[in-house]
Amino acid sequence: MGVASVSAAARTAPVVERPAAIEPTGVDTSVGKALAILDELGTAKSLGVSALARRTELPKSTVFRLLARLEERGYVERLGKEYCLGRRLFELGNQIAACRPSGLRDIALPYLTELYERTHYIVHLAILDGVEVLYLEKLFGRDPTRAPSHVGRRVPAACCGLGKAMLAFSDQALVTEVLGEGLKRHTPYTIAVEQLFLEELARIRDAGVAFDREEVAVGLTCVAAPILIDGRAVAAVSVSGPTARFDPETMVNPVRRAAAAIAQHLQA
Repeated sequence: MGVASVSAAARTAPVVERPAAIEPTGVDTSVGKALAILDELGTAKSLGVSALARRTELPKSTVFRLLARLEERGYVERLGKEYCLGRRLFELGNQIAACRPSGLRDIALPYLTELYERTHYIVHLAILDGVEVLYLEKLFGRDPTRAPSHVGRRVPAACCGLGKAMLAFSDQALVTEVLGEGLKRHTPYTIAVEQLFLEELARIRDAGVAFDREEVAVGLTCVAAPILIDGRAVAAVSVSGPTARFDPETMVNPVRRAAAAIAQHLQA
């Protein structure tokens, strides 16, 4: 083949592109492995290297090496032969917008305190994070009532008063996402039928308040109201108490007033 023929063939030959390098994701990266360790530590008071290796499915040597780095930076702390989350994470967590000075939690706290003093039942402040409720604040006294909640905990939005109060005033796309996740029963009283759940949200929109009658925990009843900005829920407030001696109807107005006052302050 002559030079001219070779040149012509080169011009007409298809260009073969090399595949782009695939970026590793998840626990394929050091960052992913470290985050997996932190996630597991967040589920227990403390864990040892062996337990962390088993839970994360990482080699013990890798877990040990990453724990050493995390400990140096204050993200984990050692308790004997086990590790727990470190204070540096507490510092960072309190720098998110909702927890900063003059943020949502700061603004809401006086109204939450007033609501607790008025009712002497458990008071919560929460936001939506995806299809889950994230607790930002919890006020309670010496009452022995047990509530499966604490600051920083998450629960499915569909089964609690706080979540339903916010979902009723959220975009339809989020409600669709919640339904797509499935309505799971946490107690015999959880609403797990799609049509009944949608009807419940419609009632909440009409009333401006949501009820959780033992849907999260048997023996616990809750009244919640959304904190609305331009008709959309940015957070919610609730009062919870033992079903046997808790009258939710008497809590409706105090909870509504607290939510409305926080919303007004946020917009001031």
